[in-house]
Amino acid sequence: MTRIIIVGYMGAGKTTVGKALAKELGLTFYDLDWYIEERMRKTVPQIFAEKGEEGFRKIENAMLHEVAEFEDIVLSCGGGTPCFFDNMEYLNRQGDTVYLKATPDVLYKHLKMGKTERPLLKNKTKEEMYLFIEEQLAQRETHYLEAKNVIDVSLMDNYEKIKTSVARLRELLNI
Repeated sequence: MTRIIIVGYMGAGKTTVGKALAKELGLTFYDLDWYIEERMRKTVPQIFAEKGEEGFRKIENAMLHEVAEFEDIVLSCGGGTPCFFDNMEYLNRQGDTVYLKATPDVLYKHLKMGKTERPLLKNKTKEEMYLFIEEQLAQRETHYLEAKNVIDVSLMDNYEKIKTSVARLRELLNI
């Protein structure tokens, strides 16, 4: 039974690396946010708008406890998931946790390129967005660093760089 759980700040490449790793290993890939959206029949931004961050985090915690029990999976968690309740401790008990570590500069570039709506970044100027990333990463990193494994990721702007990150991850996990 294999469970690989990927954590890190939004824009670090958790979904991209997770999907590629799952495909290579023949495992099922789950993105926690997508799982929440499917189960709740609403988007994460809709849930944030209706219930606020606290309401979203309660739903996220309940859904995490469902999907993290599945076998033979790669699970990509939302950027805030490890930072609430006892989620990081719980994840470490469930499988091999990996923190995709990136600098604020790299995260900013990824998030600027991304097309996904991020509720926590909504309506921020470029300067406000960068400062927010920098400050929030500093707050969250203590939780991320509780992961069993840490891998530094650089700007994954092409397939070769993604493949390299997946290869490094496989080596780190001995798989």
